Amino acid sequence: MKTLIILLSLLFTVDNVHSAEKWGRTGHRVVGDIAAEYLTPLAKKEIKQILGDESLAMASTWMDEIRSDPQYDHTHDWHWVTIPDGQTYAETEKNPNGDLVKALQDIISDLKQGDISKEEEAKKLKMLIHLVGDIHQPLHVGTGEDRGGNAVEVQWFWEPSNLHRVWDSEMIDDSKLSYTELSKSINHPTQEKLREWQSTGVLDWARESMQLRDQVYNLPDDMELGYEYTYKNFDTVEKRLLQAGIRLADVLNEIYGG
Repeated sequence: MKTLIILLSLLFTVDNVHSAEKWGRTGHRVVGDIAAEYLTPLAKKEIKQILGDESLAMASTWMDEIRSDPQYDHTHDWHWVTIPDGQTYAETEKNPNGDLVKALQDIISDLKQGDISKEEEAKKLKMLIHLVGDIHQPLHVGTGEDRGGNAVEVQWFWEPSNLHRVWDSEMIDDSKLSYTELSKSINHPTQEKLREWQSTGVLDWARESMQLRDQVYNLPDDMELGYEYTYKNFDTVEKRLLQAGIRLADVLNEIYGG
């Protein structure tokens, strides 16, 4: 089983080095932009001391930008986690290189403890911003069967693609909205939803992504995706981006909000 996990890890990493970035740049920046709207004044002040003039939106893509740097090779598998159908995370065979759930839990714990250098804190903060986005993209919580949808070949508006890329970036990019435009268009949660979404944790976010699998994999026989697939799924894309932003803010407020 460990050999299979290592093989899947290598295949997922190699495939994604050449595919769309996680949630795409636009998606990740939407998450960061939304989160910035829900920070407490103290959290904003503390985060500015760490990131300087770099916004949460712009910091959100750093973890993809470092993937060509060998010193960060150990983080490649942190972008995803395998939880087969019918299993909980606790029941899974763990990836020896780490995974998305463990990375988030460890980074949150490290930032809360605070006993790290300012340089290391900035890196972990940027990782946190990115990975909260990743876990809300349903195909980053994979079944272990198709490299998180990367092996599912589809036609996206008559061009070759794969299911993972469709969810990472193609539906978002085809909206032709900037990250600020998309952020503003979806950032209207009710107070009830705010309370509901912020009462959850990392394992809950992973379970939610698992619960979306039937919807994500509801594909036509000809595997040609376009307007109809977008019509059926873009509301879910928007909801997951909004949830990720709101929950990221909640975590950051816990760490830095006093």
